[in-house]
Amino acid sequence: MGGGKYSFLSLAKNALSGHKNWQPAIRHPEPKARYDAVIIGGGGHGLATAYYLAKLHGMKNIAVLERGWIGGGNTGRNTTIVRSNYLLEPNAHFYEHSLKLWEGLSADLNFNVMFSQRSVINTCHTPGEVEATMRRYNAMRLNGIDAEFISADELKRRVPDINLGRDGSMRWPIMCAVSQPRGGVARHDAVAWGYARGADSLGVDILQNCEVTGFKRGPDGALQGVETSRGYIETPKAGVAVAGHSGHVMAMADIRLPIESHLLQAFVSEPVKPFLDVVVSTGALHFYISQTDKGEVLLGGGLDGYNSYSQRGTIPNIEEVTEAAVEMFPNISRLKWMRQWAGVMDMTMDGSPIIGKTPVQGLYLDGGWCYGGFKATPGSGWCFAHTIAHDEPHELNAAFTLDRFGRSAVIDEKGAGPYAKAH
Repeated sequence: MGGGKYSFLSLAKNALSGHKNWQPAIRHPEPKARYDAVIIGGGGHGLATAYYLAKLHGMKNIAVLERGWIGGGNTGRNTTIVRSNYLLEPNAHFYEHSLKLWEGLSADLNFNVMFSQRSVINTCHTPGEVEATMRRYNAMRLNGIDAEFISADELKRRVPDINLGRDGSMRWPIMCAVSQPRGGVARHDAVAWGYARGADSLGVDILQNCEVTGFKRGPDGALQGVETSRGYIETPKAGVAVAGHSGHVMAMADIRLPIESHLLQAFVSEPVKPFLDVVVSTGALHFYISQTDKGEVLLGGGLDGYNSYSQRGTIPNIEEVTEAAVEMFPNISRLKWMRQWAGVMDMTMDGSPIIGKTPVQGLYLDGGWCYGGFKATPGSGWCFAHTIAHDEPHELNAAFTLDRFGRSAVIDEKGAGPYAKAH
């Protein structure tokens, strides 16, 4: 197996040899003819699922099939925010479980995922927004989730560079804010490689440049295997975790999903001295902001208003987000943007994910994440692994079924959208 145990002793030992004797982080195996389960998608969710299948459910003969390279899709195209500040019961308990997994993830994986609990602050700008946010705050407290009400003056004390807009310089001055102190950010690449290394160490085959091209089903309609660009693989179970491309992959199994694929953009500035040590998000202005460990100012906002797989996004969205950001943080007005990107979001009709079985026996889906994909990485992998291993959901994802849309059992938390633009 690749990797080896990371420790201060191993670091010191390898420093003496110029760091030339480290083992590869993961193996690069050839595909086997048969696996007990395959996970389609080598992003955070797919790798986490394979890791927990091997660690918690004793399934060792597993493969992760990635058409490109590990972490090259949406995992590398997000804004790294982690939180659990939800209103409705299914979402609140699921995301809180995920946040608790985040808190021990570096130790569990023996890999620093750079999880920084710097707090996530949502600002309120209108009486209606204050009322809705306080409802969410009370629900969080009742569910045992940390939340903190912040007055405008206290917000200014904590974030000195923020503009409260009391002088008429903002369309909607800040009235107050709510914070989740345990929220924060993590390093997306580190999460992908940490899970990849952990899964590999447990015997999982990670097959890169291995695109799924079709599914083979038996006379009874059950899954028998998957066709790939590296040959046919027999398997009785396949979990699909491909983010914005869920519709394409599931169409190969003749399953039509209640989702749309949209772009969610973000961009970073040139690095500057630290001035922002929290994440700030606003629903009224539709943008969020944080500062990376390298000093870059990271911005993002709402969806592009059309369906696309381009991973580029549009200039009007950048203009809208930049205007809002400069209004709330005037000190960034002269910064130059260095990089811009877009992730492909698979948006469900109720704003909540799908984690569960499909009409095809042996085929499972982890998708429809809307704004919640990255922060759900540990929790979704944990619940999806349980679902695949036991052919039934855990209580934490029991509500996130695909058939809920036909049963009118939607988990309509689209109201979380203004506070979830980044996440």
